[in-house]
Amino acid sequence: MEQNRVCCLYRVSTDKQVDYDNNHEADIPMQRKACHKFAEKMGWNIVHEEQEDGVSGHKVRAENRDKIQTIKELARKGKFDILLVFMFDRIGRIADETPFVVEWFVKNGIQVWSTQEGEQRFDNHIDKLLNYIRFWQADGESEKTSIRTKTSLGQMVEEGHFKGGKAAIGYELVKSGRFNKKKHELYDLKIKEDDAAIVRLIFEKYVNEGYGVQKIANYLFDNGYKNPNGGRWSHNTIRNILQNETYIGILKSGETRSPYLPELQIVSKELFDKAQEIRRQRAEAKANIPRVPINMRGNSLLSGNVFCGHCGSRLHLTTANKQYTKSDGTLVKKHRMRYACYKKVRKLADCDGQSGYSAAKLDGMVEQIIKKVFERMRGISKEEMIASRYDKELSLRNSNLVKARSDLAKEQEKLSKLRAEVIKSIQGESVYSKELLAGLVNETDSKVRELENFCVKAEQEVAEKQILMKDLGDSYDEIISWAELYDSASIEQKKMIVNAMITRIDVYRDYQLNIEFNFNIRQFFEGISEKESLEFQKSA
Repeated sequence: MEQNRVCCLYRVSTDKQVDYDNNHEADIPMQRKACHKFAEKMGWNIVHEEQEDGVSGHKVRAENRDKIQTIKELARKGKFDILLVFMFDRIGRIADETPFVVEWFVKNGIQVWSTQEGEQRFDNHIDKLLNYIRFWQADGESEKTSIRTKTSLGQMVEEGHFKGGKAAIGYELVKSGRFNKKKHELYDLKIKEDDAAIVRLIFEKYVNEGYGVQKIANYLFDNGYKNPNGGRWSHNTIRNILQNETYIGILKSGETRSPYLPELQIVSKELFDKAQEIRRQRAEAKANIPRVPINMRGNSLLSGNVFCGHCGSRLHLTTANKQYTKSDGTLVKKHRMRYACYKKVRKLADCDGQSGYSAAKLDGMVEQIIKKVFERMRGISKEEMIASRYDKELSLRNSNLVKARSDLAKEQEKLSKLRAEVIKSIQGESVYSKELLAGLVNETDSKVRELENFCVKAEQEVAEKQILMKDLGDSYDEIISWAELYDSASIEQKKMIVNAMITRIDVYRDYQLNIEFNFNIRQFFEGISEKESLEFQKSA
């Protein structure tokens, strides 16, 4: 039987724009050519070839590499006699695993050869030791290559350049005029306006109309929007778009971020940040901490954050179709929507509340409250609202900071003089003893450190209040924009607005409501008088 049947394994781990300075990372055509030439020289017959693209021999263990497992199975069946690779590190670079993978083939009657390093034998302990050392070195080289790669990619991104790979949807690759060490021209990103318009539409639907990723994918398909490959959009693609920082003009590589690149910005940072907050809130909703609508279908306003005030169960929207015949024989069909207490209906809890509430009535009551909030907001200017909430407190904190800085300057000057006196004492020119001066220096130094810490804390408090003032102003602008939009908004937009303003609604018998506004809404009323606040809550 022929004993020179060869199975070849080719592998590359990556195809970036970066130079790796790594001779081992030959491309697959080069590896194949070298293996065929070597086999021809040796008089061997190549009967099988396997190829791994983009698989890291340093990170991915053999048990998770399908090609290695395929080759092992062929070896068990006696389908080949020689495993040939360009270099041994094509088999892998994991020091505590790959040497034993090679040894497994040899023990199962397979010769293991490299076109560059010859045959790997296990005739004695020296062979085993050399085998281990080889892959230990490959493992180390792989780590160094990984570090060099990450550093190079990070440097490219820090300089505002595309690190390589496939362009995100909404962009296209254009030649940059820059070349790597191998004289290959590198690419940059450029906005592809047709696709960018779809990206903006995705963010608008997600943030302003509360669409989920699957609903967005369906919407795009129903309205004739095809993905860049001409096919149907998938929910995973939509999800990836919604969390890609490239769309706000920021490139990234690991933890490294580029400076803001306005020429790459497709959506505003404000819109992007809102999308991330909605993603977070929807994750919380799955953990029974609802902050965004769970159900965007239908014409009901409240979904996900309305609860039975008696047993705490979330109220679920139910629909029922009823029909009756009028006295004149006309058949009348009625479609009724209700918020039902699941635990009450299913008898899962001892609930003394109502089994359900009319959706139209409950929605109407909440909508009136939302409009009262808008009315109250229109009645107070942003400047007045911020002043009543923060001016007095910020003024006090600034006064504390000014005094602390003044006290610190005095103590620092005092410490400087004491240290000068210590030098005089050492020289025998001071009237004060060294012991007295040492005690004074230690005491003053302690006061200086205490005042420095106090100044740092006071500066942080002032900065925090200024940030809160800005956030409050931004929230005011947002709510005013909601007020202007609300009456003409779609039901999806109204749901998003209501759920952004209200954290939780508890409903009791006879439609008694307890509404918990989110922090931003509540803080608007902390600056008004206690009487006004009580009157608002009572009217609401």
